Amino acid sequence: MAVDPIGRDVKAFLAADPDGPVVMLNLLRFAEGGRESYERYGAALRQTFLPRYGGEVLYAGDGGPALVAEEGQAWDAVLLVRYPSRSAFSRMVADPEYQEVTRWRTLALTEAVLHPTLPWTVG
Repeated sequence: MAVDPIGRDVKAFLAADPDGPVVMLNLLRFAEGGRESYERYGAALRQTFLPRYGGEVLYAGDGGPALVAEEGQAWDAVLLVRYPSRSAFSRMVADPEYQEVTRWRTLALTEAVLHPTLPWTVG
């Protein structure tokens, strides 16, 4: 199962709108004992990398039973993280210091969805 983004997907992500803001939907399924490792990653993300690249956690919470979904689509945790731009997100994931702490995320998860979203314009 997928856990980390790969190069070609990051390139396509950047091509969509490199300078526009983006909110990343994170759906997480933890490995046995993985929550502690993810919390370590999350602390580094909040304390160092989000401030450095202008991101912020908008929401973080435990997943519950799905009301409408196919079998197997329950997630252990859900996060929404806003970045000022796709290029800011890309710079963060390319940062050598960030790459050092992503091992905690990779070890923590058996599956993940990292889905960029764009706000609707209501008017």
